[in-house]
Amino acid sequence: MDLELQGKPAVVIGGSSGIGAETAEVLAAEGCDVAVTYRDSPEGALAVADVVRTHGRRAWSESLDLSTPESAVRDAAALAAKVGELDILVLCAGRNVITPYSQIAPQEWQQVLNVNLSAAFFALQQLTPAIRPVGSVVTVASVAAQTGAPHHMHYAAAKAGLLNLTASLARELAPDIRVNCVAPGITMTAMGQETIASLPEDYAATRLLLGRYATTQRIAQMIAFVASPVCEFMTGATIDVNSGRHIR
Repeated sequence: MDLELQGKPAVVIGGSSGIGAETAEVLAAEGCDVAVTYRDSPEGALAVADVVRTHGRRAWSESLDLSTPESAVRDAAALAAKVGELDILVLCAGRNVITPYSQIAPQEWQQVLNVNLSAAFFALQQLTPAIRPVGSVVTVASVAAQTGAPHHMHYAAAKAGLLNLTASLARELAPDIRVNCVAPGITMTAMGQETIASLPEDYAATRLLLGRYATTQRIAQMIAFVASPVCEFMTGATIDVNSGRHIR
């Protein structure tokens, strides 16, 4: 199936590793030019940009720090000035910390909310004006937003906020720009491995209907599909890709 993405410029926020890095490659393989942002790993972003170029597409790597709203505004505004007009914006940055409820300190709570929700909002605020009509925004949340998560409830709360932010932004930007969310379950990334380590060994077998964790490639392919013109009549939606952990 042709996703009709040839020649479309895209930005992947949080594209230096994990799902974001895989998304950048999938978009490039479908014909997009891709700007990859990073916070802590310029080397990772440069490596992903090199992969994008192997598909014959243009690539950029740029810093975008979501640790505070102020840094998000600064870096996103600079990025918008560099990349010009966009067709696709993927918000894939995230931070998860495994901490019991009784041990979450105010600073950790705020840091996790900043990366996953507060600063993410301000990055979107700066970048969405660069999106051309009939463009697309895809946010990446988590099944934790729907089920709750006792050992990382700040992360779950922030991702729940991102679900509503997606719906609200879809209403704000319609009819010109579509805004949707992909909500993965546990995925085989470095962050996902940390979550798996905190769970019982039989978690996948006993709690997931499909009995296995997702790969980054399959999540990235879903993000690219949702971002594409093939989904031109979908906005404000959350797509669950969680191996049956949560069914609505």
